[in-house]
Amino acid sequence: MRNRHRNLIAAFLVLATPVFAGAQEPGAPAPRTLVVTGTGEATMKPDRAIASFTVLRSAETARAALDQANAAMSEVTAGMRELGAEDRDLQTSGFSIVPQYRYDNQRPDGVQTPPTIVGYEVRNTLTVRVRDIARLGEILDRAVTLGVNQGGDINFDVSEPRKARDAARKNAVADAAATAELLAEAAGVTLGPVREISEALGVIPPMPLNRSMKMMAAEAAPSVVPVETGENLFSASVRMVYDISD
Repeated sequence: MRNRHRNLIAAFLVLATPVFAGAQEPGAPAPRTLVVTGTGEATMKPDRAIASFTVLRSAETARAALDQANAAMSEVTAGMRELGAEDRDLQTSGFSIVPQYRYDNQRPDGVQTPPTIVGYEVRNTLTVRVRDIARLGEILDRAVTLGVNQGGDINFDVSEPRKARDAARKNAVADAAATAELLAEAAGVTLGPVREISEALGVIPPMPLNRSMKMMAAEAAPSVVPVETGENLFSASVRMVYDISD
């Protein structure tokens, strides 16, 4: 009986022992490699924009300030629709009611009393996606005319960025390959095939160019607000591992 138990244990150990196919022979040298990184860029002209408009109104009571802000923002929203904005392009992105205090409350005896509320400010922010970028200046001008008196942040964006992203990746690979050839020549080794290639992680994605415009300065403008779209920059980074030999 004891021998039978020993045989069963031995058979279990044989079955449980992992077998590694193609494992490297003990003492075999590790493959010689060259690791390089490359970066690439590509530009594309933006074809749409996202603008933010804020209506700021002040009054002695919160109710009065809110009513004034509501009336102004209703006109702004209607004006954006008249210029071609669809419901999906309009989004309320900020709203606040903030009391305004007076702090110089000193009594005749010199004692400072707590601050008192003297009014309220209401801010209502509307974000507008502009699909026809040629009308952006007209939209900015109309927004101020209809009551916008704060904000004006603009993001220029690209609706189909894939072509520019791919061009940046190709440029990154070409940059890495050129670096590998230079290093191999300088080190006196022969560059072999690519063993690994990967796009670097943690790279900040391309962002549209942020621009801030002073909306109040446009109130006196005789025509639409001048807008320059420029180009958006896309970047990529890759890591490549080459085999090398003497």
